[in-house]
Amino acid sequence: MSQNHPSASAGLAALIAEAPPRHRTATGFVEATLRTAILTGRLAGGTPLRQEDLAEAFQVSRMPVREALRQLEAQALVDFVPHRGAVVTEISAADAADTYAIRLALEPAALALSIPRLVEEDFGRAADLIGEMDSEADPSRMGELNRRFHMSLYVRAGHPKLLALVEAQLASFDRYLRFHLAAKGPEHMSQEDHRLMLEAARERDAARATEVLRRHIGTAAETIARFFAER
Repeated sequence: MSQNHPSASAGLAALIAEAPPRHRTATGFVEATLRTAILTGRLAGGTPLRQEDLAEAFQVSRMPVREALRQLEAQALVDFVPHRGAVVTEISAADAADTYAIRLALEPAALALSIPRLVEEDFGRAADLIGEMDSEADPSRMGELNRRFHMSLYVRAGHPKLLALVEAQLASFDRYLRFHLAAKGPEHMSQEDHRLMLEAARERDAARATEVLRRHIGTAAETIARFFAER
């Protein structure tokens, strides 16, 4: 056990007592209780989540605990670390701000370079991905779909190293997006900006498209910063 991160079981009794009435399944009850504890900061980043301890605290078998932890992993609230098992994800306001700042520096440049060279196939792919995101219920796929949408508009930038950097940042952004959706709800995944970016790109209006993109990234950064400040 890490001396810096005491086991989650130490404080779970109070959390379980405060939890709302049980969900229909043991998995749902464990997932909802741990999710609230993580998002409110009562379970700090890096806290180990040992299945046997959680099963005892919740008075359930290890199977629903294991499934609940997998669901929390899909929401970027839990990480599975080699030789340690499940731990509460360590995401901070500073890390999130860094990620958004890097995106803001790279992506408008890639979009402006790409727009004059985009073809109808690119626009169609972007539109299809917006549709997929509208109907996607699995938070673990939202980061991938978001990355593919943005890259579909940046793909013709003509600078492979820039695009590699952008794609790497979008891939690392996946966990922040899933954490954001877990914290704020799926309605905070703004598709309106995506639609406006696509519309401007179709009209070859790079200035308007990049303005929408900057606002899109900036708004997301402000939202997650407020979330951390209010925790």
